[in-house]
Amino acid sequence: MKLPQGIWSTRDASDLITDTEGDEALQKSIGPVGLTAMGVGAIIGTGIFVVIGEGAQMAGPAVILAFVLAAVTCLFSALSYAELAAAVPVAGSAYTYSYATMGELVAFIIGWDLILEYGVSVAAVAVGWGGNVNAFLDAAFNYEMPKSISTSPEDGGVFNLPAVFIVLAITLLLVRGTRESASVNLIMVGVKIAILIFFIVAAFTAFSSGNFHPFNPHGASGITSAAGVIFFAYIGFDAVATGSEESNNPGRDLPIAIVGSLVIPTILYVLVAIAAVGVAPISVMSGSDAPLSDALEKGTGIAWASAVLSFGAMIAITSVVLVIMYGQTRIFFAMCRDGLMPRSMAKIHPRYGTPARLTITFGVLIAILAALVPLSEIVKLVNIGTLFAFVLVNVGVVILRRTKPDMERPFRTPLVPFFPIIGIALCIYLMKDLPGTTWIRFVVWLVVGLIIYATYGFKNSRLRGQKGKV
Repeated sequence: MKLPQGIWSTRDASDLITDTEGDEALQKSIGPVGLTAMGVGAIIGTGIFVVIGEGAQMAGPAVILAFVLAAVTCLFSALSYAELAAAVPVAGSAYTYSYATMGELVAFIIGWDLILEYGVSVAAVAVGWGGNVNAFLDAAFNYEMPKSISTSPEDGGVFNLPAVFIVLAITLLLVRGTRESASVNLIMVGVKIAILIFFIVAAFTAFSSGNFHPFNPHGASGITSAAGVIFFAYIGFDAVATGSEESNNPGRDLPIAIVGSLVIPTILYVLVAIAAVGVAPISVMSGSDAPLSDALEKGTGIAWASAVLSFGAMIAITSVVLVIMYGQTRIFFAMCRDGLMPRSMAKIHPRYGTPARLTITFGVLIAILAALVPLSEIVKLVNIGTLFAFVLVNVGVVILRRTKPDMERPFRTPLVPFFPIIGIALCIYLMKDLPGTTWIRFVVWLVVGLIIYATYGFKNSRLRGQKGKV
C-alpha cells in the first residue's frame, strides 16, 4: 500500500518558532541557572544513590572509569541536543527537531515514544519515592508506614499513597507556573548536591588507598558492562531541551544548560565513586540496596549516615519527578499545538501561563499508574525509548546541516557528521543488549501510535492547512 505523501512533510524551523509568539505560546521565564538545575535535577536521582552498587559489583574499583565512560557516551548526543535546542527553541525536544528534519510521521513516532518514556519514568520514580520515604522514616524515627498504603498491589499492598501524593503535588506546582517550579527545583538540587558533598567529605576522613587494589579485577568487559548500567543514571539532560520555548535567551542558555547538566553530575559522580571505594571495601557496596549508606557506616561508623542519605535520595527523587513530568507535558503540548493530538489540550491558562489542562490530565493518569499498575517490566521501556530519541536527534543534526546549511546556529556540534555518528553508534550498541520482550512492547506501543496518527493526527495536523515541504 502506498503511503500518503504528506506524512514526510516537514515544518520549517522559522514557522515552528513563529508558533511561540501567538496565543498558544508559553511564557519565557527561565534563565541559564534554572535550565541547568532542571538537567541536574533530572540526572541526580536514585541512580547515584543505588546504581553505584550494581556498577561496583561488575567493575570493582574501576566503577570510577565506568562513570566516565557512561558520561562520554551521553556527551555526543548532548552536543547534538545543544545545537538543535539553540537553533529551534520550541517546546517538544526530539519531537520538534524530528518535525523540522525528518517529517511529520517520524516526529509523531518519536513524540509518542517520549510520552511513554517520560510517563513511565515519572510513575516508576514516584514509586521509588514512596520507598525512600519509608527508608527515611525508619532510619530517622524508627517508623514505617503500613505496607497496605505504601506499596502497589504488585508488591503486596493495596495502593501506593506516597506515590500518588508526590505526583499530584508536583502536578499542582507545574500548573502554578514554570518560574515557581524552576525555583523549587533549584532549592532541591542545592540540597541533594550538599548531601553528596557531605558524603564525599565524610568518606575522605576515613579514606584508604588499599581499597583500590586490585583496581580492575574484571577487565575491560567489567567496565563496559558497568557503564551500560550506569548510563541510565545520566538520562535526563534531554529534559532541558523541552524548556527551549520558556528560555529567556535560548541561543545562549540552552547549550550552557545541556552541557552543564551533564558535566556537573559527572564530576559529582566521579568524586562520589572515588570516596565510596576509598571509605570501605568494594564488597560492602556490591549488590547493596543502599550502597552509599552502607559504605559510610562501615568506613566511618557514622550511625546516622543512613538517615541523611535517605533524606538526600528522597529530595533527589522529588526533583526528578518534577523535571521529567515537566518535560512530558511540554512534548505533548507541542504535539497538541501542531494538531497531531487534540488542540484543546494545548490551551494556556490565562493566569499561570502554563498548559494547565493537559498537566492535570497527565498528573491524574500517572498517579493512577504509580498507585496500582505493576511497573517492574514496563519500566524497561524507558531505556529503549530514551536511546531511540538520542538516535533521532543525532540524525536530525546531520540532516539539518545538509538541508539548511545557512540556518542560524548559536551553537554548533563539533566535527559533524562524525560526532553525531559516534553518538548513534553508541546508542545502538546499548540498544542491542536490551531484552527481546522490551523490543516487543516498544513495537506494540508504536503500532498503537501509528493507528492514532492514521485515524486522527494526519487529518487534523496544522500542516495540512499550511504550505509544507512535501
